Amino acid sequence: MEISVRPGDSLWYYSQLFGVPLQLIEASNSQINQGQLMVGSRIMIPGYLLSEYKIKPNDTIWTIAMRNNIPLDRLQVVNQGINPAYLQVGQNLNLPERVTNMVVTDVDNYTYEKMVEDINQLLSIYPFIMNQTIGNSVMGKNIIELQVGIGPKEVHVNGSFHANEWITTPIIIRFLNQYALSLTNNVPIRGLFMHPFFANTRLSLVPMVNPDGVNLVINGSTSAGEHETAVLEINNHSEDFSNWKANIRGVDLNNQYPAQWETEAARKPTAPAPRDYPGTGPLTEPEAIAMANLARERNFRRMNAFHTQGEVIFWGFQGMEPPEAETYVNEYERVSGYTPIRFVDSYAGYKDWFIQEFRRAGFTVELGTGVNPLPIEQFPEIYEETLGVLLANLYL
Repeated sequence: MEISVRPGDSLWYYSQLFGVPLQLIEASNSQINQGQLMVGSRIMIPGYLLSEYKIKPNDTIWTIAMRNNIPLDRLQVVNQGINPAYLQVGQNLNLPERVTNMVVTDVDNYTYEKMVEDINQLLSIYPFIMNQTIGNSVMGKNIIELQVGIGPKEVHVNGSFHANEWITTPIIIRFLNQYALSLTNNVPIRGLFMHPFFANTRLSLVPMVNPDGVNLVINGSTSAGEHETAVLEINNHSEDFSNWKANIRGVDLNNQYPAQWETEAARKPTAPAPRDYPGTGPLTEPEAIAMANLARERNFRRMNAFHTQGEVIFWGFQGMEPPEAETYVNEYERVSGYTPIRFVDSYAGYKDWFIQEFRRAGFTVELGTGVNPLPIEQFPEIYEETLGVLLANLYL
């Protein structure tokens, strides 16, 4: 919600007036010098939306405020163009409404377009969420990174490296919604208040690494555009893409990293395939390159790559993982019930490369059980299991 600065206003006053922590208002208006607020400047108030109220006979600004349980000056600051002494019947008034419910609700068949719609809605309500495009898919879709928090500790989580594991994306987006809702309403999640974590941790989220592949699995070959003929040929001319993990060019993005890539390439398909083909070399695909560049440009203390399925957490690579990785994975196990597995006969994944490149803790978290794509009916259970891991990334 956007308001206009009046003489004598301050961000601290807005914090008191709207019942929103000052830290969140500052983060929502990072371009503003709070010590020199200019009258008429536009300020974003997180956690609020405006609704319209049509003035009725005998209404006054005071009775409208009382009836809607809105402090009088809160009502006045969003209606500065209206003279409260001369209200006219039929005139529209803005009512500031605190958002207290989740907005991410439709998680079935969660395409790239659904994700973008939900992200835009979250950004409009919670402007302290930062977003940027870190690269583009083969078909030109934005690979979006979201950041929340202002602390020095940076933690990264990603989802949908594999197309038919798209359920990982709404898991991440729903958590972002719950986190923001908790911050603006000062309500705990599992007994934990979020404000200290916002102050100490910067959480980086890339909810959909492989948007072209996700849309292919959900919408079929027509979503592939100029690649339609190629994907049908790769898929043996079947319109059932439920086994498709790769990007739109048939390259498995989680076999694209220079962490013993040659070992993996020697035993995997040698041509584009629905899954497992590692490409002609490491880091040939724009999605994989974007994720590598993101890690190189930042200072992530640890990384989680969300996949499905198995309810296990892979946490080692060639003994290069730091000692604290075991502490982290033990806490993940405690809060999720998932089984830690240190070593596995698999290479060239993002987790493998992250550990090798930075000697920091990286984890592949396999959500849920069953056959991919996991049925959406499992979403509530998977979310509750994963919520513990996501919260642990804030407090560890």
